[in-house]
Amino acid sequence: MTALFLLVFGVEIVGAEEEQKLFDTFTLYWENDAFTGTDRGYSSGLKLTWSTPYETDFQEPNLPQWSYPLINSLPFIKDKATNRAVSLSVGHNIYTPENTSRRDLIVEDRPYAGYLYFATGFHSRTMNRKTSWEFQFGVVGPLALGEEVQNITHQLLSNNKAEGWDNQLKNEVAIEAICESQWRTWQKDCGSGYNFDLIPHLGFRVGNVNVYGNAGVEVRYGWKLPDDFGSCPIRAGCATNSAFRDPFPRDNGFGIVGWHFFAALDGRAVAHDIFLDGNTFKDSHSVDRRVWVADFMAGYVLDLNQLRLTYSYVLRTKEFDAERDYNIFGSLSASWRF
Repeated sequence: MTALFLLVFGVEIVGAEEEQKLFDTFTLYWENDAFTGTDRGYSSGLKLTWSTPYETDFQEPNLPQWSYPLINSLPFIKDKATNRAVSLSVGHNIYTPENTSRRDLIVEDRPYAGYLYFATGFHSRTMNRKTSWEFQFGVVGPLALGEEVQNITHQLLSNNKAEGWDNQLKNEVAIEAICESQWRTWQKDCGSGYNFDLIPHLGFRVGNVNVYGNAGVEVRYGWKLPDDFGSCPIRAGCATNSAFRDPFPRDNGFGIVGWHFFAALDGRAVAHDIFLDGNTFKDSHSVDRRVWVADFMAGYVLDLNQLRLTYSYVLRTKEFDAERDYNIFGSLSASWRF
């Protein structure tokens, strides 16, 4: 049912493109350990997201009429009085062991894996709260083209080819449901347009790819903080760049209209991770996964009118017992409002 839901949404949205402009925000996310000079663990992530603006009278013309009862029944976002938005995404992740020059199975290190997915997100917000539901449908294994994408990227960057992809996880259909809420609990006006705020979050994810509960917080300080709920790496349920009504005037052109620094923490209690536990329905390589995992992130956001640029540095704690060091990667995103 979830797969059919996502596929129908995708077909209807793309099919309406010729009739009218679809969404008001387009965001490209790129995460890679090449930014930090490493090549292991979570090695690469790409995600493209299109988002509608938040509207109180939620009657998005590009969605089929039968979808509204389903959207209105979702917990936490079914209140018709709140502003709501929809997002559509396609993403690709790559995971590798530390030594990619070996062809044999590295028993003590994580499996090779690629993950290709499509996602539909439903978002609800008030002045100080945002809740997102995201439904993912995709594939793990050779059909996700992890080997091809990584080796093409390495060729472009003049890096060595990864040799161990024959040991990757087997093909498996992936179905996921994710929910996350964020709150702007404390805001302080520091004068002259400078602001400070605090944004905690709480969520969960269930499916055959991941099962976890997560919680965390983000702190922001800068000039003319945007009216949103912070920044995050490629994390399901955290599509913060859905179009919104900004309280600050936005002139035409590319003038700087805001900037800020941020620091964030996301902690997870993990019950299942296919990229460490191995395939759900077939025998495959696996490692001893850790239950408690955390991401520490710091970065900078620059608002250039219709364009928003974000760069962050992410440190992820060890995800399995035999892992030798933390996973470190850079996260870059660009959002264009049109």
